[in-house]
Amino acid sequence: MQWRMNESLTKCANELSAAESAVFSKILIANRGEIACRVARTARRMGVRTVAVYSEADRDALHVAMADEAVAIGPAPARESYLVADRFIDAARATGAQAIHPGYGFLSENADFARAVVEHGLVWVGPDATAIDAMGDKINARNLMAAAGVPVAPGTTDPAASVDVAVAEAARIGYPVMVKAAAGGGGMGMAAALDEAALRTEFEKVRGFAERMFGDGSVLIERYFARVRHIEVQILGLADGRVVALGERECSVQRRNQKVLEESPSPAVSPELRARLCAAAVRAGEAVGYRNAGTVECLLDPTTGEFFFLEMNTRLQVEHPITEAVYGVDLVEEQLRVASGLPPVFEAAGLTPSGHAIELRINAEDPKRFLPGPGAISTWVEPSGDGIRVDAGYGPGTTVTPNYDSLMAKLIVSGPDRATAIERARAAVADFQIAGPKCNLPFFAELLDNEEFRSGDYDTGIVGRMRA
Repeated sequence: MQWRMNESLTKCANELSAAESAVFSKILIANRGEIACRVARTARRMGVRTVAVYSEADRDALHVAMADEAVAIGPAPARESYLVADRFIDAARATGAQAIHPGYGFLSENADFARAVVEHGLVWVGPDATAIDAMGDKINARNLMAAAGVPVAPGTTDPAASVDVAVAEAARIGYPVMVKAAAGGGGMGMAAALDEAALRTEFEKVRGFAERMFGDGSVLIERYFARVRHIEVQILGLADGRVVALGERECSVQRRNQKVLEESPSPAVSPELRARLCAAAVRAGEAVGYRNAGTVECLLDPTTGEFFFLEMNTRLQVEHPITEAVYGVDLVEEQLRVASGLPPVFEAAGLTPSGHAIELRINAEDPKRFLPGPGAISTWVEPSGDGIRVDAGYGPGTTVTPNYDSLMAKLIVSGPDRATAIERARAAVADFQIAGPKCNLPFFAELLDNEEFRSGDYDTGIVGRMRA
């Protein structure tokens, strides 16, 4: 194992309050790219030293330069580096890190990794392994939520053991149905079936995909909503045992069931509906004794106003900055405080959104077909101005490799209202200059001018309609 120190960085010890001094002195960030940079930025502000990890492909990456120390953990393929739990634990122990922050993706929702971290005397900055296990299987999660009084869509309570069982369940639920991998996530391992013939085809496809990708071929069947909005609620399980909700995010702009733009508050959510969504999300967290940051994802029927539990992500979400913008809370700081046993810096009672925020995921991909387009970055000029924040994992002279996710940066734009946020986003997209890899900035320019999006009355089919 190789490690090195970035000696040019200094601590911000003079800025620490007495309470903050009780937070860890050093953490290891078990991730890469923009989320590793983002965690390091808050940690530095809090006076917490950071240890980065890097594969051979990331030796000169931005997150490595930002950390106080960096440890090499293996070859470029993730399965030989960022997905090897022992490498992180060994690096933490070698550098004297007290805690491990997993970011999102990779091993962030791996219960075995969370257990191993604790077993080696380190602190896991996230929910405990029991909660990760409980919510990691979609069928188990659905059943738990139903028992806790959280609305769930009509669907199976056990895995569909065969395609014939799936067909029988679909007849009970009513077509169309969604076929989903029980162990899936991130929009992967799901397909809609409009009739029995389609169900028989998609069932085998999803089961095979789930076995290859997740090592678990369990499949569930749920009601499919032809027109639906994807709404999620940010929760935070505090050190004293309380679970609080920090409002909702609208996540309906998706390609291939994966989000590309989010906004908060949702233009579809009234104060009354927000109260019901947040109450259900808190019940969901309380049902599993949740601690630290998490997200309860729901489907909202825009016609009836009904919402249904979709899944719980037991980690920090990619889109967490828009919640930070409208609630004035640094969620990474709160994660570290919860893991340290400290109270939050905000007053949990009476949290209300202020203003509006939009996040655009700047990916190295074709803006028409959304296919990955990695490459060396020759030009990188970030926008600036009122209400503009860029969380980047890349910069000029760095390279987007085909080994990892195509996310290069997140452009977060906020304003006093939705109309202002949209106009600031339009200007920021025009000012953001990236050359080298393919980039989806032209797609966002198109989306922000789209009348359906601008009206706020859109659903998860908006990108498909734009590309029809």
